[in-house]
This record gives sequence, structure tokens and C-alpha cells, in this order.
Amino acid sequence: MKIYTKTGDAGLTSLYTGERVEKNSLRVQVYGAIDEADSALGLARAFVEVEDVQEKIFDVQKLLPRLMADFASLNREPTITAGDVANLEQEMDALEELLPPLREFLIPGASKGGAFLDLARTITRRAERLACELSKSEPVHEVDKIFLNRLSDYCFLLMRREDLRL
Repeated sequence: MKIYTKTGDAGLTSLYTGERVEKNSLRVQVYGAIDEADSALGLARAFVEVEDVQEKIFDVQKLLPRLMADFASLNREPTITAGDVANLEQEMDALEELLPPLREFLIPGASKGGAFLDLARTITRRAERLACELSKSEPVHEVDKIFLNRLSDYCFLLMRREDLRL
């Protein structure tokens, strides 16, 4: 099988559920931004020095294909669940216990891995904004928007942990 199919040459792409949509549709932009966040997380994982942070990044990366599939599908139940959100919240609560109170705005770049985690955070925020915009005109699973919101916060906490080497 060849890598190119020529089916997208006219500016259309297929969703997982078979519908053809414009490549610049808001739905495609959402899962494209999630894909970008996944790549930024991959960069972060390659550069972070705290082993536990590497593992946490990898664990969350395993969820992102499911999240992208939710946005690339119509009329299907979400694959991201309230349990996934709850697990992320538990991880965040545990991280916050380790970290000192935040007393000032942080400037990214204290470490390479932390800087890439902050990049992933901002890309995730963009995906969330796009998902909110999409939800005004098309069905979007609420759990997916919540997961995106938590994921950006999780990236921030992982950045802090990496930068502080805790």
C-alpha cells in the first residue's frame, strides 16, 4: 500500500465514520491541533529528565488517538470516558501535593523538557478553543472538551515538576 492515496487532492478528507469533509473544517482543525499537542508531548518526553514525568507523558499520549477519533467521528459514543477524566484529575491532585505553592507567573524555558511541555499546554488550549467553537455548530461530546481542559492543566503541572526536578 502506498502512503499517498490521492483522495485528498481536492481538499477533502474522510472522517473515521466515512463522511467527507473539507480539510480546513473546524472538526479537522480540532483533531489536527490534538495531533500537534501529541507531537509536542513526544518532544517533551524525549527531553524531560524526570523519569516519572516521561512515564506520565507516555501514558497520556496513549489516550490521544482515542480523543482524536472522537473528533474524527460523527454519531458515535465517545471513546474518552468520565473515568479517563477522573484518572487525569487524580494524577493532577498527586502532582499538586508534590509541588510548592505557585506564587508568580512562570516563564517557560527553565528546562528543555519543561519548555516542550508548555508548548504542548498551549497547543492543547488551542484545541480546546477550537472544540468549543465547533460545539456551537456541531455535536461535540462534553467529556472530550473536559478532557482537553484537564490535559492542558496536566501539562502545566508536569512542566512545573520537570523544571523543579521533583
